[in-house]
Amino acid sequence: MKLLVKNIKGLVGAYELAPALLCGKQMRALPIIENAWLAVEDGKVVDFGEMHDWPGISDWSNLEVVDAEGKFIIPGWVDSHTHTVFAASREGEFVDRINGLSYADIAAKGGGILNSARRLADSDEEQLYAHALQRVKHLISMGTTTLEIKSGYGLSLEAELKMLRVIQRLKANVPIQIKSTFLGAHALPMAFKEDKAGYVDHIINDMIPRVAEERLADYIDAFCEDGYFSVDDTERILAAGAKHGMKGKIHVNQFTTLGGVAACVRHNALSIDHLEELSEADLSALLEQQKSGQQTIPVALPSCSFFLRIPYTPARTIIDAGLSLAIATDFNPGTTPSGNMNFVVSLACIQMRMTPEESINAATVNAACALELQDRVGSLTIGHDANFILTKAIPTLAYLPYAFGDNLIEDVFVGGKVFRK
Repeated sequence: MKLLVKNIKGLVGAYELAPALLCGKQMRALPIIENAWLAVEDGKVVDFGEMHDWPGISDWSNLEVVDAEGKFIIPGWVDSHTHTVFAASREGEFVDRINGLSYADIAAKGGGILNSARRLADSDEEQLYAHALQRVKHLISMGTTTLEIKSGYGLSLEAELKMLRVIQRLKANVPIQIKSTFLGAHALPMAFKEDKAGYVDHIINDMIPRVAEERLADYIDAFCEDGYFSVDDTERILAAGAKHGMKGKIHVNQFTTLGGVAACVRHNALSIDHLEELSEADLSALLEQQKSGQQTIPVALPSCSFFLRIPYTPARTIIDAGLSLAIATDFNPGTTPSGNMNFVVSLACIQMRMTPEESINAATVNAACALELQDRVGSLTIGHDANFILTKAIPTLAYLPYAFGDNLIEDVFVGGKVFRK
């Protein structure tokens, strides 16, 4: 298949060579070619340029042409942190929060992650897959063309395997790239209520080897937080995952700073996600690591902060220190029941004081790095997957995050083809 998009008002994020992880001031640099064209063949970006330099199409047959006059093309969103596979919504807890209950209060009365775990235990794999498939299709329709999905609502060996098998089925049956993460250490199941050490041992000795044997996960995760899993627990899980080829993508600093950031740095985790709380020691650990040529990527989840009314990740502190930052949705039934990356990009600008260029880079190039897919997605680089968003006619690129809540997407292209649910 051959596709030509012509008269593009602004072609965003097009490169001849794929960009590396963007840090600090680099995040403000976002290439935009005005009055541009983009050529796609066999699902890959093959060329682009300005309309006045257009070489013509005499050597192309069976060519589809899209006229994008007045419209922008941007790389498809990369959502590097989601919990898209779950059994049921939790709007009752939403009402509880309105009535004054905290995250901890809800968890203490059997809500939160344990609520989702109970419901998942009662769902069969076919139900989980069917519901998750519809969610993924909806996410694609909103511009997400690369996705990470975690387990973590099983909290038993069989239930976690069930979730991870669903993710594998999704990988095989949707046109986008999906990465899977094993999150057995999401909460303490009732069966181990008085034996956290025993559950961590179970994760390390039984769960991780089985997940690895069946090749069900790309990454390992843990909820490193007061009342959940300690820094020591997290380090043990990171080390065990590494032995089986699973790098860390760790929940850390959502409510408290425990030293989890430094622990993740010590283990060269791929990313540290949440960071609503950030200490000077955390920042120093990341900066020292950067000097060595390594970089554990901070990932902010602004729609979680919005929904829970908790602090936002201090993006300006992180970026102005010269570090990288990615953004993701944290899509899940309890604390972020939306996978809309467009809203996340807007929140990054409105609440975290990121520029439109920084927020788009955080949702594309850097997010792709947080999934080790920067050589395939995250930018419109020659040879990359032709995954992109065609906007409606808008005056400027900044209008995209500015007009939050509006649907400004005309079409989403995956592998050079318009996606239809």
